[in-house]
Amino acid sequence: MDTLRAIRARGITKSFGDVVALDGIDLDVSQGQIHGLVGPNGAGKTTLLGLLLGLAVADGGSLEILGTPLGRALAAPDSVAGFVDGPGLYPSLTARQNLAALAALRGGAQTAGIDAVLDQVGLTDVADDRARGFSLGMRQRLGLAAALLTQPRLLVLDEPSNGLDPAGKRHVHGVLTRLAAEGTTVVLSSHRMDDLEALCSEVTILSTGRIVFTGPVDKLAAENRELDYRLITSDAAGARRVAAEAPGIRVVENTAARRDTEALFVRALVPAVDELVVRLVQEGIALRELSPVVSPLEAAFLALTDHPPLPAGRGRYPQEDGR
Repeated sequence: MDTLRAIRARGITKSFGDVVALDGIDLDVSQGQIHGLVGPNGAGKTTLLGLLLGLAVADGGSLEILGTPLGRALAAPDSVAGFVDGPGLYPSLTARQNLAALAALRGGAQTAGIDAVLDQVGLTDVADDRARGFSLGMRQRLGLAAALLTQPRLLVLDEPSNGLDPAGKRHVHGVLTRLAAEGTTVVLSSHRMDDLEALCSEVTILSTGRIVFTGPVDKLAAENRELDYRLITSDAAGARRVAAEAPGIRVVENTAARRDTEALFVRALVPAVDELVVRLVQEGIALRELSPVVSPLEAAFLALTDHPPLPAGRGRYPQEDGR
């Protein structure tokens, strides 16, 4: 048994009638890692999360959680907690009463930790308010508090940042980062690529029930893939001239040009962009901003899930809540 592996899946299959949700999934997640799960609608993301939480049983393959093989019965594995499709809450109960009810269902052993987890997720001030009045983000945080009551070694979360304002998202990110630093494994799904890039050391991209990528986030950025970049300089015309003459750089037109006249959009591999920056400095042109139009993770997601390329300056694809 590998004591450093929180999840080991081999050949996992799952179908619902004629619909194949998971088709030969192999997945390894190390302990103490925050692992992201992303995929378009129908990718099988929610089905996989449900298997990890014991809410469903695979049709084939093998799945080990924290070194223990899962059987053929529906049961939440020990030391595993989380939620799929949003936390289940009692609207008429307060935040504190919701957690007390959940603790009672589990034998009451976690009652003493209610105040601590409410404080951990930043809900102490509304602990005695009824859940029906909570915003989506507050309900997400209360669901996280419920999961933390059991002090899980594996935390499985479906869209934990859904509905959070910037302060709330920052708070939840801090909680998850601390948990991972203390040895808890976190598997989370998100349609927000910025969340995944900020939190995850590794990601798995699903498409039509199959894994099309799994590994370190950094590996996606290192792939041989051109990205579109937006540059703001002290001399827009000069920068365009330098870019047009630089090897490996393509100046691309964009529909935002009329309202973003100072921006230059180029398409290139990372080494070519590095060389362009050097050339701009040599020409005495100050670089004030350099950013990808689409992040490396989002670009990989779009490419690996067969989305068409997004023209520079045309905004972003609508984020998809993959299932």
